Amino acid sequence: MTVDNQDLPAPVREVRMQFSLSREYLARGLGISFATVNRWENGQVKPSKLAKAQFDSFCAKMVSQGKLKLPASSAYRSGGKK
Repeated sequence: MTVDNQDLPAPVREVRMQFSLSREYLARGLGISFATVNRWENGQVKPSKLAKAQFDSFCAKMVSQGKLKLPASSAYRSGGKK
């Protein structure tokens, strides 16, 4: 379950909004820096494979537990890549 790098800003923002998290708290939860989350959300950089895998895993876990609802077009809801 992954999202293409070009599509990353929207899911990052959506996850933060649904959980009412600051960029700093999301970064702490993923074990990355605030600046990294900020750059992802603004589309300035692509995440490293490890960091993206952590974000993908977090989202997949939250979706499967019913704690996160992403748009129907999201790969997290459809169970695979777009």
